[in-house]
Amino acid sequence: MFYIVVMKTILAAYTGVLRGTGSVILSALQSLLSVCWAWCPRLEKQVQVFSVMQFIVSFLIMGPICSVVMLYLLWTDYWWVTASYTTWLFYDWNTHKQAGRRFSWVRNWTVWIYYRDYFPIRLIKTHNLLPNRNYILGYHPHGIFCFGALCNFATEANGFSAKFPGITPFVATLAGNFRMPLAREYLMSAGVCPVNRATLEFILSCNGTGNAVVITVGGAAESLDCTPGVHCITLKNRKGFVKLALQQGADLVPVYSFGENDVYKQLILDEGSWWRLIQRRLQKILGFAPCVFQGRGLFSPDTWGLVPFSKPINSVVGKPMEMPKISSPSQEEVDHYHTMYMSSLTQLFDKHKTHFGLREEDVLVIH
Repeated sequence: MFYIVVMKTILAAYTGVLRGTGSVILSALQSLLSVCWAWCPRLEKQVQVFSVMQFIVSFLIMGPICSVVMLYLLWTDYWWVTASYTTWLFYDWNTHKQAGRRFSWVRNWTVWIYYRDYFPIRLIKTHNLLPNRNYILGYHPHGIFCFGALCNFATEANGFSAKFPGITPFVATLAGNFRMPLAREYLMSAGVCPVNRATLEFILSCNGTGNAVVITVGGAAESLDCTPGVHCITLKNRKGFVKLALQQGADLVPVYSFGENDVYKQLILDEGSWWRLIQRRLQKILGFAPCVFQGRGLFSPDTWGLVPFSKPINSVVGKPMEMPKISSPSQEEVDHYHTMYMSSLTQLFDKHKTHFGLREEDVLVIH
């Protein structure tokens, strides 16, 4: 429809030129400008959709595709590309385990602004984070793709560095992603690191102060339960991050993203069913959960697809819990601070839930 109107307008202007009628030309140009202006919001929304899709595609297939391409090049005249990169990989193998190699220009890409505005995503600061301390930020809930965690902590779309000056965020993800050629470079450039103990200990103990490691505590298991209107997290038996915080003397900070579970519809399989058991088994083998979810289409919100629904995501960064440094914490000490963390997270949820469309009777369920 848009192109038909534009062509008619251009034809009218051309006719005006032939007839020498200035008023016809002016009227046609005004019509063209009004049509273009009316379509600007639709075009901007489509750019936002593509910005979100580039992240999803990068997350799902960038690593495997780059691996296949590198293998293919070995059998062509461009074998030296794979050979050169493999040599570089051996030399650079431990970089992602030692705070990585971030680039501010990647974190400030304009594409992240469109990505943010699609939902939209907001970062809400409630307390200061001091540059002379290190932090572990527990991000809840996981959702399907952790859209809020990426936007707020792996990019500068919401101005993390301005809101928390002197703090360097590291978003922890599956270590297997860093075994993929080129994909590891992309992840490191945004400040993403492997979620393994050696890497996190290095960042919190050998990289100075002002570091904030963002861990999605519930992980893949939690994503199996995410669905619109449900506020359920996996935390009750997740205590490793608390033990790490005690060993490194890093303060714990709860983060809750209201709306993270609302951007996809998911088929929740019954616990104890064969299909659920298969899901759990595949999750342990693959490292991520094979969720059965549905979003909107690439070009239309009325069709099915991988694009998430445009729902607000509000990530609230809570009050830091000051942690003592205990090199070998007992189980009782870990349990004590874990209970304190769960209480702090629940208080954060209850304090802000009505501000983001939830009812007073809605509760945070912790499994």
